[in-house]
Amino acid sequence: MMEYGLVQILQLLGALGLFLFGMKVMSDALLLLAGNKMRGILATMTSNRFLGITTGFLITSVIQSSSATTLMVVSFSNASLLTLAESISVIMGANIGTTITAWLITILGFKVSMSEIALPLVGFGFLFMFSKKPNFKNWGGFIIGFAILFIGLQFLKEAMPNINNNPGILEFLNRYTEMGFASILLFLFIGTVLTIIVQSSSATMALTLLMTAEGWIPFELAAAMVLGENIGTTITANLAAIVANFQAKRTARAHLIFNLIGVIWMLLLFYPFLRMISWVSTHLGSDSPYISAAAIPVAISLFHTFFNILNTLLLVWFINPIARLVERLVPERIQAEKAIDQPKYLNKKVSKYPETVIALLVQESRHLYIQTIFKIVAHAMNIHTKDIISEEKPRGIIEKSREKFGIDVRELYLSKVKTIYGEIITYATNAQSALKLSAAQNNRVLEIKVANRKMVEIIKDVGELNRNVSKYMDSENPYIQKEYNRFRKKIVKVLRVIYQLRSEQMTEAYHKKLQNLRSISKKEIEKGPDLNTLISENKITTDMASSLVNDHDHLHEVIKKLIDVAQLLYSTKDPLMEVDNVDTSSLKAA
Repeated sequence: MMEYGLVQILQLLGALGLFLFGMKVMSDALLLLAGNKMRGILATMTSNRFLGITTGFLITSVIQSSSATTLMVVSFSNASLLTLAESISVIMGANIGTTITAWLITILGFKVSMSEIALPLVGFGFLFMFSKKPNFKNWGGFIIGFAILFIGLQFLKEAMPNINNNPGILEFLNRYTEMGFASILLFLFIGTVLTIIVQSSSATMALTLLMTAEGWIPFELAAAMVLGENIGTTITANLAAIVANFQAKRTARAHLIFNLIGVIWMLLLFYPFLRMISWVSTHLGSDSPYISAAAIPVAISLFHTFFNILNTLLLVWFINPIARLVERLVPERIQAEKAIDQPKYLNKKVSKYPETVIALLVQESRHLYIQTIFKIVAHAMNIHTKDIISEEKPRGIIEKSREKFGIDVRELYLSKVKTIYGEIITYATNAQSALKLSAAQNNRVLEIKVANRKMVEIIKDVGELNRNVSKYMDSENPYIQKEYNRFRKKIVKVLRVIYQLRSEQMTEAYHKKLQNLRSISKKEIEKGPDLNTLISENKITTDMASSLVNDHDHLHEVIKKLIDVAQLLYSTKDPLMEVDNVDTSSLKAA
């Protein structure tokens, strides 16, 4: 007669909820303790596949959540911090790292009685919460989460119905556990669905281990559930990638394909592989999982570990083919052109990590700098951008560029810059208040904000220049015309060097060029135009002289700020370092 009613079902769900809560508290605390270092390692990874696997394994082992690792990888892919091949290798390592959780549950949940020390552990962890030091608080959170996890596991054990007292459950299960290979496929499906529902392969693993320990299902069906968990755990990343770009979608699909391939080959070798696991288990001093239900948790943990390690060792040589398959399944999608005053890269929905936020801020700022500020400065000086990026000498460009563009710099600022500038500053400020940034990360965000402010100042200065450049560039007075064309030629030189910075990182050669330009600009500011000669010999009027002095200052402010922004957005060196002793000979010739 069935003795398991609604109250008992709610107790089971409550115990599962407590287990999941403990897992979340523990994982969140570990992320706060080690997250910055882990993400730092991930963000500076090389394309070496074995380093990627090791990184994924270490991160998942430390933070005890493969879902957190894969979500991190998806976010990093979205921000172009990881290539598809790098992402796949990290996910492979994460699959191995998640086996640590199964061993913790097996050893501490079944082999050791944690229930007696779990509550004292909560008390011990609670003492850390009074500390003013964030790290101590995080350690307290970890200890409390760790203890709650095993309290939840103990409640799960107690809430699991005893088959001997509930023969109806046994009769119900027998209908589905004795269908041969169809039962394997059924329980694989059950494992997948359970993992999708609870969004935690660790929780489904705990349920699987408890079901085996209570004698609900045999070893082979528990192994099938574990395979299902490997498929179900990929759903988290795929859900997160829905709002992300095609790179993140590719990473999520790669996770699914990698795990699906593993499940397929394991199903082909299912029974021989289980016999091998049984043999290993008995040689390690345990009973055969086919004979003793108490031996199944260890055997399942072995199966989980062996399967993920072998799947990685097998498919690590096929990372590039998997990447090509994913690229076919998820083609590169050229995003519809956004309104000209809308951000291209900033995406609040997928930016929960400091590294990804900073990467997106840098991408948006570089895009504004190269695509918009570059063009506004060039056109304000009546120079075509195609001439700047050509190989023609600056002198030749100025001699042939007689056309007046008649642009309204103020209107260009309002239509092309103001909204994006506001979005970048808001995004950066929100990141500083909402995310736990390290001192270095906070400084980087401040640098990005300074760079954007300087871009706005550049537009103001070049707007002042625009009126007189247009007025005097073809003046009948050859002296004033020459001075303003010299201004234009300097802008060509600076913009040409800046255009060469379109690549992701500033090289040493370009860094030196910018420093040279800064040094030249500084010396010319101190020197200024030879107004005394021009006025005393009546070569220019006093109005012309006044304009020339003011515009000389505006020009060098534009040049200085253009260089500042380039160094803030592209250089790994101290961006605003003073350089006084630089070889300037290479840029003096025009």
